[in-house]
Amino acid sequence: MSVRRIAQEQPEKFEFNAENMIWAEELIKKYPVGKERSAVIPLLWRAQEQNDGWTSEPAMRKVADLLGMAYIRVYEVATFYTMFQLSPVGKKAHVQVCGTTPCMLRGSKELIEICKKRISKTPHTLSEDGDFSWEEVECLGACVNAPMIQIFKDTYEDLDEKALEDLLDAFAKGEQPKPGPQIERTLSCPESGLTTLTDVPDYVPLNLSSSASDVAEAPVSQEEASGEILTAVSSVATEEKTTEKNEASSKENSSADKSSDDLKSAAATALSEKSSEGKTADDTVSDEDRPEYLDGPRDGNGDDLKMIKGVGPKLEATLNALGFYHFDQIASWTRENIAWVDNSLSFKGRIDRENWLEQAKKLASGEETEFSKRANYDDAPKNDAPKGDK
Repeated sequence: MSVRRIAQEQPEKFEFNAENMIWAEELIKKYPVGKERSAVIPLLWRAQEQNDGWTSEPAMRKVADLLGMAYIRVYEVATFYTMFQLSPVGKKAHVQVCGTTPCMLRGSKELIEICKKRISKTPHTLSEDGDFSWEEVECLGACVNAPMIQIFKDTYEDLDEKALEDLLDAFAKGEQPKPGPQIERTLSCPESGLTTLTDVPDYVPLNLSSSASDVAEAPVSQEEASGEILTAVSSVATEEKTTEKNEASSKENSSADKSSDDLKSAAATALSEKSSEGKTADDTVSDEDRPEYLDGPRDGNGDDLKMIKGVGPKLEATLNALGFYHFDQIASWTRENIAWVDNSLSFKGRIDRENWLEQAKKLASGEETEFSKRANYDDAPKNDAPKGDK
């Protein structure tokens, strides 16, 4: 970056006007005690706006005094950021011409030549009447709309030589030209109009031949407004349901350390409520598909279903409440049986995903699975052990 120095000729002093002083004091209060100097950039910017578009040395000192900063620290900020003009600029317009590659390829050099002809031969030099100045800057951020310029806070895009001449004429007359693209284009949409996302819902007011401000202010009918309201309400309702579901899931996970009897009781209650409804969650699953079940484990001793990968204490309690206590019961399930059981679980698909039937067959025959071997290690955590225990 080129060296930036403050102008040799400076005003004697700078003071914020009453309105800006109130604004500055309120701004400083927003920062934690001892961190007020973080307000240096917005304060410098407000000083520049008040001072006809440039930041004078007295303005820098005023900001430093307000923030309790050394003058050199504020000078460092002002001379580093190119958003701060260090010498007087045109009262009506300071033209910043983007000269980065996209704009250069689309004609920024021709725009610079117009500035040299209309304003001054060199950048940062006031025109004879003091109303205009110009400079070349790096990317202004609207490469699709190249070439472009920025005048104070507004950008003017899709320019050619005639368009820039017209803009300068308008500013010379004291007018405020419409910012944004200077051709028939909406924002950064293709010049030919939209080619994608053309199926816009009816309730969204969109006029591709209008400017951004026209679109924002387009009239909306009562039906259109109702559609937008219904959409918003639906979105909020969906979000609330999702939140409730997540909270319920969180509570479910946090109760994993309950005793086995409590878990079985909860599962049995849930099963009873499900049966009393007279139908399952999935209408395609019939009670005729329910696997053979037992009222209790054979000889009072059920298998440790937690030896099946994917079955924890709570899920074992649910399976017991459904009447499944032994590996051979699970090993004999048909596809219809699996669908019935799957429909009774909180998360569907885990039976096939973890291959319960294959595991149950091996365990029922007295073999071990890779999972059950690890689960049986004395130094391995047990499925039914509290967290942190071995």
